[in-house]
Amino acid sequence: MVNSHRKLIFNVYVGFYCTAIILPKICICSRFSMPSSDQFNQDPGAFPEATNGEPFPWHELRLPNTVIPLHYDLFVHPNLTSLDFAASETIEVLVRDATQFIILHSRDHEIMNATLHSEEDLRYRKPGRQLDVLSYPAHEQIALLVPEELTADLKYYVAIDFQGKLADGFEGFYKSTYRTLGGEIRTIAVTDFEPTEARMAFPCFDEPLFKANFSIKIRRESRHIALSNMPKVKTIELEGGLLEDHFETTVRMSTYLVAYVVCDFKWVSGTTSSGVKVSIYASPDKWSQTHYALEASVKLLDFYESYFDIYYPLPKLDLVAIPDFGSGAMENWGLITYRETSLLFDPKTSSAFDKLWVTRVIAHELAHQWFGNLVTMEWWNDIWLNEGFANYMELISVNATYPELQFDDYFLEVCFEVIKRDSLNSSHPISNQAKTPTEIQEMFDTISYNKGACIVDMLKDFLSEEKFRKGIIHYLKKFSYGNAKNDDLWNSMSNGCLEGDFTSGGFCYSDSKRTHSTLTFQGEDVEVKEMMATWTLQKGIPLVVVEREGRALRLRQERFLSGVFKEDPGWRALQERYLWHIPLTYTTSSSNVIHRHILKSKTDVLHLPEDTSWVKFNVNSNGYYIVHYEGQGWDQFIQQLNQNHTLLRPKDRTSLIHDAFQLVSAGRLTLDKALDLTRYLQHETSSLALLKGLGYLEMFYHMIDRRNISDVTENLKHYLLRYFKPVIDTQSWSDEGSVWDSMLRSALLKLACDLNHAPCIQKATDLFSQWMESSGKLNIPTDVLKIVYSVGAQTTPGWNYLLEQYELSMSGAEKNKILYALSTSKHQEKLMKLIELGMEGKIIKTQDLASLLHAIARSPEGQKLAWNFVRENWTHILKKFGLGSFDVRIIISGTTSHFSSKDELQEVKLFFDSLKAQGLHLDIFQTVLETISKNIKWLEKNLPTLRTWLLART
Repeated sequence: MVNSHRKLIFNVYVGFYCTAIILPKICICSRFSMPSSDQFNQDPGAFPEATNGEPFPWHELRLPNTVIPLHYDLFVHPNLTSLDFAASETIEVLVRDATQFIILHSRDHEIMNATLHSEEDLRYRKPGRQLDVLSYPAHEQIALLVPEELTADLKYYVAIDFQGKLADGFEGFYKSTYRTLGGEIRTIAVTDFEPTEARMAFPCFDEPLFKANFSIKIRRESRHIALSNMPKVKTIELEGGLLEDHFETTVRMSTYLVAYVVCDFKWVSGTTSSGVKVSIYASPDKWSQTHYALEASVKLLDFYESYFDIYYPLPKLDLVAIPDFGSGAMENWGLITYRETSLLFDPKTSSAFDKLWVTRVIAHELAHQWFGNLVTMEWWNDIWLNEGFANYMELISVNATYPELQFDDYFLEVCFEVIKRDSLNSSHPISNQAKTPTEIQEMFDTISYNKGACIVDMLKDFLSEEKFRKGIIHYLKKFSYGNAKNDDLWNSMSNGCLEGDFTSGGFCYSDSKRTHSTLTFQGEDVEVKEMMATWTLQKGIPLVVVEREGRALRLRQERFLSGVFKEDPGWRALQERYLWHIPLTYTTSSSNVIHRHILKSKTDVLHLPEDTSWVKFNVNSNGYYIVHYEGQGWDQFIQQLNQNHTLLRPKDRTSLIHDAFQLVSAGRLTLDKALDLTRYLQHETSSLALLKGLGYLEMFYHMIDRRNISDVTENLKHYLLRYFKPVIDTQSWSDEGSVWDSMLRSALLKLACDLNHAPCIQKATDLFSQWMESSGKLNIPTDVLKIVYSVGAQTTPGWNYLLEQYELSMSGAEKNKILYALSTSKHQEKLMKLIELGMEGKIIKTQDLASLLHAIARSPEGQKLAWNFVRENWTHILKKFGLGSFDVRIIISGTTSHFSSKDELQEVKLFFDSLKAQGLHLDIFQTVLETISKNIKWLEKNLPTLRTWLLART
């Protein structure tokens, strides 16, 4: 699944055992003590109470493994007029231990009937035995009580008739609507089950370990089509004009990957080189926007089959653009569902960045067909095995298939973004405990996605591309159609080799005499599992401190903490027991050779072979760590950048800027030193480095502007416009050049117009006027479309016209740009109208409310408005999205994380305390409080320095 953060302009168990049953490739593991039927019969009072007042025979959140599913035969009939559905299922199960009950997940169903058949019953056509059904909503579980004890090692068939309402949100089996060009509102039905929402659509064993096969039948009206994971094998005509589609039985898979859609969409199809039929579906008026997705999907699927050396196992792959969708996309096997802006591409309104985004999301979801679908994590604590790898495979696949998109450079930002979160004490390990549905939902965050991808990239750089790929293929083939955990991946990354078979990087797989997870690096044995455990089982990011004494490099590793200074009383305690095995890389001014060293201790010493003016660690930012150069280290880089910045690689120049400002936030480097590092930027030719330096300066401007510190705001504004004027003036209002040219153009012109640079405002105003006069028919270059709309939105006629065009537009990319522009208004009544429309969900869809609130809160005029709205309407927001949803987390962080005063911190803390008193708690609460505290501390320490630095340059 792709999360939506990037759409914003982002247990104690007792015992352990795993028993393989008689069927191949099925292993069901239990991490908890399991009460038996006897325990329940002896002491029913020790168990929770079902809704009817009777004892519920199970008290764990995780299901027992006494009964496991083998096959589901599922029938569904949604009614898109009454917005409900009728359904039935027969689940073939295997009883592993004798029991008198079967526990399933079920949520919001009315169960009409439940019966049980043995194989003998079916063979002799005996009637099934009626089952009593108990419900325990707190755990979203039902218990089927059997009249006679089920016998171990036998198969049974559980038949359930049930019905329910199509959900209102974005989870389970829910309704979605879209508006046609003619203004008609049409309804479709769609599923989205990850992580724990399959239970909303049908009673099931809704945990990733309980893999099974699924045979699905869907009844529909003739004006609709039905889609599911597998191809349709037949359609039966029924009385009353209804049709019933039967689909092929799926491969073994987890419940969260089951999917079905009933809609009236149109599609375009193509075929991969191995014969897989790929189809892109969209609402009829958006069919013309599907063609790029088809091209990219076919190309990427071909690439993955070759890279993984495993054919995509299904005969077809459908990608569907859903009008209402909570995340960016969902990787359902054979039927991938997308938010429209993540799949559709309109050449007239989609920018170069939009194209990169669509390509990335397609690449991400297709990677999941192997990482996640073919091999699934055992439990949600290791969701990073799905999401981190899918994020990383975006890099590998897009670089190979669309090199012109230059995603390799953009990947740096993926890692820089997660460092902001991981450098807070409220971060969590990549592999983290998660029990409740809310805790599981919270695992779908930037740590699992981005940090997971970044440490995989670091591992690939350490192993070499060839060895890394070999390990990936081994992992996927060994655990196909099964489940895996962290250690299984690390073991697959280590294989046998001859001691003399070293790569140029000094790496070799171990020979047969070494342990299965050992490799040799420059003559030293290295445990992959031991090394990677330091990155997955502890939170945070290391800081490598480098001190030069002649040719000696004294190294020290610490835990990097943003907003916590070394002189703070709590700093030392936060450092305890943190140690990483860091695969260091470094280069010098004297040579382009990349040197390597594994830092496994708190301190170490390296010796240079020759004198050199500087040493740069973390070459090309392939490592997940921050570097601080003590003594004269930073001065040497400032001097080199001013003299000849091209002696350093573009990514290294970018990482120097990033690390310097991160070190400022930790009190390890003065702000004036970091600002001096950016003085060379007017000569910078790399868009990557230029955008990074510009981004920090712009962030400081907005932080100080929101606090209304007018003298510094004005001086910083004048400095930005004067210092970057040469590069601003060279920007054309066009779509020319590479994707990085486009991103630089968009960023510079947006900054110029935000700062009221007269030539920028005039050009944007002229284009907006021409666009209005053409009744929206004029094609404005897509790279500057958002800028033109934003300037146009500052007048009441312009704002009103944009809102009209927003409602009429058939392009999700254009609607995003218009909505952002509308949110830049300085009139609170207009901003409030947008929020109300987002809550209503008709003109502005509810799926866009979180990003809208985030955008409004960025401005001085909107920050209090958005925050007060969230506090006053918290109950309604929670009802729309659910506590642990990504939308709620974005709404909380998006409307508070920019605060930088003690009064604001106290306001937020009191609000969070009131929620906790109601039993509502999210990890994001602590993250927000730490972020605000960090902002306060940054201003207290650095505002005088910034004021002085700017005055010296006016």
